[in-house]
Amino acid sequence: MMSIVVAFTARCLLVLLFLPFSALDKLLNVAQAVDQAEAAVPNRILARGLIAIGFGIEVLMSAAILAGIADRAAAVVLAAYCVATAILWKPFWKMPDFKLRGASRGRDTFWDFLKNLALAGGFLMLASGTTAAGVRTFLEAPLASSHPYRLAPSPGDSP
Repeated sequence: MMSIVVAFTARCLLVLLFLPFSALDKLLNVAQAVDQAEAAVPNRILARGLIAIGFGIEVLMSAAILAGIADRAAAVVLAAYCVATAILWKPFWKMPDFKLRGASRGRDTFWDFLKNLALAGGFLMLASGTTAAGVRTFLEAPLASSHPYRLAPSPGDSP
């Protein structure tokens, strides 16, 4: 039972940023979210669409990861989402004050960019495990569940 709790807790920590926090923030602060999106895409209708798509990804993919239903595919979608949001909303290379020492909004944005990429790596590991065999397994059945809460028989258990 403890292994199921740890597996579920690890998944909760991985999606915690999105469900409930980022998704809830999009609901409670729609205008600000659209303003932020409009900084990346200068069309208000497209910005609203991106916020709606982001909300759907955050809620549905996080729920799939927690439930273990098509969780590997959901993890790949969230990995791509993390990379896309890093590129669109964390463009440290555009910051005029980017520097390695001293106060710098550009450097702060750089760290946020790297955090998004690191989170994408965590989602990719959830999708494929830590080995090349895991990647092959994912590619053979990308919509299959990883069955995260199924316990393997202990050594010595009778079949």
